[in-house]
Amino acid sequence: MKHIERGDEKSDYKSRTLYEQLADDVAGLIEGGTYRPGERIPSVRQISSQKKVSVTTVLQAYGLLEDHGLIEARPQSGYYVRHQLPAICDEPDMSAPATDPTKVSMRELTMMVMTDSYNPRLVPLGAATPNTDLLPTQKLNRILAAIARRKGSQSIKYDIPPASNALWIQIARQMVKAGCTLTPGDIVTASGCIEAVNLCLRSVCKAGDTVAIESPTYFGILQSMCAMDLNALEIPTHPRDGISLDALGFATEQTPIKACLVISNFNNPLGSCIPDEKKRQLVGLLAEREIPLIEVDVSGELYFSEPRPRVCKAYDSKGLVMLCSSFSKTLCPGYRVGWIAPGRFKSTIEWLKFTSSIATGFLPQQAIAEYLESGGYQHHMRQVRRAYAHNVSRMTDAVVRHFPGETRITRPAGGFVIWIELPKSVDSLVLYKLALQAGISLSPGYLFSPSKRFRNFIRLNASRWTDEIERAIPRLGDLIDGLAG
Repeated sequence: MKHIERGDEKSDYKSRTLYEQLADDVAGLIEGGTYRPGERIPSVRQISSQKKVSVTTVLQAYGLLEDHGLIEARPQSGYYVRHQLPAICDEPDMSAPATDPTKVSMRELTMMVMTDSYNPRLVPLGAATPNTDLLPTQKLNRILAAIARRKGSQSIKYDIPPASNALWIQIARQMVKAGCTLTPGDIVTASGCIEAVNLCLRSVCKAGDTVAIESPTYFGILQSMCAMDLNALEIPTHPRDGISLDALGFATEQTPIKACLVISNFNNPLGSCIPDEKKRQLVGLLAEREIPLIEVDVSGELYFSEPRPRVCKAYDSKGLVMLCSSFSKTLCPGYRVGWIAPGRFKSTIEWLKFTSSIATGFLPQQAIAEYLESGGYQHHMRQVRRAYAHNVSRMTDAVVRHFPGETRITRPAGGFVIWIELPKSVDSLVLYKLALQAGISLSPGYLFSPSKRFRNFIRLNASRWTDEIERAIPRLGDLIDGLAG
């Protein structure tokens, strides 16, 4: 469009105010490709000088462009073209799982897919791993080596509390932006987020208990439940707004639920983000029934537009929310450093941590703490968010162009995975096997539900966009066309 619309009216260019005309001009440059998604547009002072208009006029024009979703302001950086996901493809509907608990299994399928996902000969669309090219690997390793030299034999000791205090301080500071008031003493360190989830489940559940989960949800969580012989009660989940509170409330009245587990911000695989007010309601609903909430926020820092979404823990007044996260998606997956803010369950979590792995590695924790304290983390994250927003947009656009017309795709506002509903005749496990033969890995929808209900869904990792991936998407589309008949 050459102009910005006001309501349903299209005004003649000359009849518009100066700032509206300026907004039209910039919008035309964006839509004509002069400024592409993720790129910086001229600064307020540059435009003011070039167009010979006041700074106020430019700010009004840029404000109008922000209101229409064309650009976004980034603190201390300027204005950038927003990544626009294609609007010509529908999203999947809210899930509609069965109302009875299900025993979790799929151990063999999960291990097979994970093994294939890390095969270097395959185009890596399967595992939800970060783009390691974007991570501050060299800086972290330099810090780690310096700490090892400085600490000597102390660097190889067990990290028994309160030795990790430096990291806990940095975590508590980071979580202020998520609306969460934590002290260093509120935090327990874990070996990655999945161990954090395991510890939380073990602290409140025993074999045969039922846990309410989103549908779909990350298969690693399902495997943790499988190992504990827990039942999963799938709750309908919307691809943007997350878990249905009405359905969850009904479920708590009909079924003895020992805990509820949600990925509150940018669910894997859906990409859904529970709105902040809905998070408050979720915490209140469960608190009334004294049901613990295990909250995973491993991708909460990977938001595409300000502000950072809050966490459910921000609304916890009874200590019933156990917040789990890690640095695996943002800094260093191989360091295996995660953490929990377990509320009233802290002493139990600490004991379970000791009985399962004694402690988390000292050097990786100290390296992350020092990196966070150095002040480079926010700059790093701004770069990562821009890259992921760009890559998700590129992959979504490629899927729209090359997959069958009936395809539906989620539009995540953060993270780096997309969830795709294929034509009903397509079996994702059959597609998975054909894709392997074509040199491509993906994650079949079966993995993300204990009732194997997402038969015609797949999850793709969009953390990278390369020439190899650009060639792989059309090949995958051809395979899907063949299965769709």
